[in-house]
Order: sequence, then C-alpha cells, then structure tokens
Amino acid sequence: MHELSVLDEAQQLYDQLVAWRRDLHKHPEIGLEEHRTAKFVAETLRDLGYTVETGIAHTGVVGLLENGDGPVIMNRVDMDALPIQEENDAPYASEVPGMMHACGHDAHVAIGLGIATLMAQHQEAWRGTLKLIFQPGEEGMNGAEIMVNEGVLENPRPDKALAIHVWNMMPVGVIGAVPGSVMAAAERWQAELRGKGGHAAHPEDTVDPLVAAAHVVTALQTVVSRNVGAQETAVVTVGMLRSGDTFNVIPDTAELRGTIRTYDPEVRETVVTRVREIVEGTGQAMGCDVTLQLDALTPAVDNDAEVTHLVQSVITDLWGDDALDIEERTMGSEDAAFFMDEIPGCYIFIGSGPEGGEGPPHHNPHFDIEEQALVNGVALVTEALCRLMPTDAG
Repeated sequence: MHELSVLDEAQQLYDQLVAWRRDLHKHPEIGLEEHRTAKFVAETLRDLGYTVETGIAHTGVVGLLENGDGPVIMNRVDMDALPIQEENDAPYASEVPGMMHACGHDAHVAIGLGIATLMAQHQEAWRGTLKLIFQPGEEGMNGAEIMVNEGVLENPRPDKALAIHVWNMMPVGVIGAVPGSVMAAAERWQAELRGKGGHAAHPEDTVDPLVAAAHVVTALQTVVSRNVGAQETAVVTVGMLRSGDTFNVIPDTAELRGTIRTYDPEVRETVVTRVREIVEGTGQAMGCDVTLQLDALTPAVDNDAEVTHLVQSVITDLWGDDALDIEERTMGSEDAAFFMDEIPGCYIFIGSGPEGGEGPPHHNPHFDIEEQALVNGVALVTEALCRLMPTDAG
C-alpha cells in the first residue's frame, strides 16, 4: 500500500473507528472476562474473511488471513479494562459501575479492527500470513503468558511482531518507536513483619513491627541510589504499609507491598537480592519475624532493532521527521514482553494526548484520548505490515 493512500484510507475509517471505540468504552470488561468484546471481535473478523479461533486464555481471539507465500507477521491487541469508577461525563462513558477503559485498550481494539479491515481490503499490497492476536487480561493477569503457554505462537509461528499502545504522555501526531528496552520488567513483593503487640504506653514490653516497617521503607531507598549504577535504571516502590487500628495500641504485625521495575536482567538480579536482604535483615535486626514473597510478573519489553528501524521509516515517511519520538521509554510494564521474548518485534507508542500537551494520565478515572490517534495507529501498523510482507519478497 502506498504511503500516501494509507493515510487517506485510514482517515476514511475515522467514523467507524470512533464508533467501535466508544461502544467498547461504554461496555468495559475486566481481564479474562472480556466475553462481549471477544464476541464482537470474532464476528467482525469473520465478516472480513479471517479464519477465527476463540477461547484462547479464556477470552482471547486469533484472526488469521492467508494471502500467498510470504512471512507470517503478527499484530497484538489487548482488550481488558480496569476496576476504576469512571468520572468522565462523556456520552460514551462507562455504563458498568466500578469499571472503565482507563488505559486505552478500547482504542487498541478499534485500531486492531481497523488494521484488519484495510489488510483484508488491500490484499494486493502484501503477501504472506497476517496473524491478529486479540489478548485478554493484560492488566496484571498476564494474559499474554497464558496465550503463549496455550500455543498461540504456533500454527503458524510468526516471524515478526508489532504491538501498539495509545500514549497520553505524547500529543496526537507524535509516535514513539525506540530500539532496545522500552518497558520494564516488573516484580511484585509483599512482606509481613511480625512483632509483639501491647499497650502504647509500655513500648518496652513490645516488639514494634510498625517502627521496623518504617526502617525498612527508609532503607529500601538506598537500593537504587547505592546499588544501581548511575547510568542504569531501576525503581523500587513501597506502595502500601498497613499496621495497627488505633492510637494507643502497638500492633502485632505490619504489612508492606511494593514493586520493582528494571530493564537489564543483571540489574534486576541485584535489585531483587538487595530488596530481600534489606526487608529480611532490617526486620530481623529489630526483633521481628519476617515473611517475604517476591513474584516476577513480566520481563522487559525489548524492541528488535531491525523491526523498529522499519517502523521508524514508516513514521517519518507518513508524517515527517518531527512525528518520530526516539526517546519514549517507561518504567511501566507490559505483558506483551512474553510475545516479544519469543518473536522479534516492535512495541509502538501512539500519541493520544491533546496537541501541544498531555492528556489525562493512564489508570485515572478521567482518562480519555484524542480520537485521531485511532487513525494514526491504523495507518502506521497497516503500512508497517505491508512493508514486512512485501509483494516482491524473494
């Protein structure tokens, strides 16, 4: 597909993309329970001529379109919403209490279906097999890992992969594509410090787990500043400290929960080791029994240099050099890493904030996007897919 016509073709889909996205936004579904969304995706793909498989990782959908000899290229789309009460008053606001598309996955589904539409309509522009993976449960449920374990990357196995995320930290019209690590590996940890409770007037008769927990929180601040090189990147966050019920009682226990984010596996190992040593060592030094659980959630998302450079060329060809952001990386995590660990690919940030600024943050009850981002996502990925599956290959 010629780079000029793909923009026009995608723009002509604007009303349909917006209608799809707003309908999905009204009807959010939590991870691994996206039954309405999955049914809608499957029906739309079948109408477009795709061979469709459903029920992967509970509600995942795969659409396959074979178009002659050539490579197998996958495009991944996530579908789930978040347990957040929407506070927007838009006519398409969530109709499900306590649940909303606060991260843009409704936009991703609309973009994915727009890509499916153009690729089906313009099979003269590419050769090979297109594998569209609509994934459930990205938000902390590792739906991608479940799909991989259930064999989604086989029959046929993709040669390259693409994935996108609308990104309110960038204005609409700007698109980020960066080789190397672009999203962090994530760990979740939780610890219980068990001391000996008692009357607040007689602390000498107690072992205070709350004071021990406070020392743990403070000591954890040294992990990045003293154990990670200045040119490396890591985050250690304590997101919860819970202990006690009233002012005049020293509690028996204190509970802490937090997360670790890293790009480099060696840095990750260092940070995980130091967090364990500090939590257990500090708690025990202050007389507490310590139970610590560390759970690896996702690896880092690493963009393949070759695929990323192709995507960068598409961005500059379609919108000019100013549209390409080569700095955008985040310590947020994404389970697309389970696909990218297996298949070389590129994870792309599609600017969806207002022109000249940022939109409401992701995972916020006021989250919304500039809907021109839908068109940009369709045009970019469609053109990239065509270049990854050229008609003159070989």
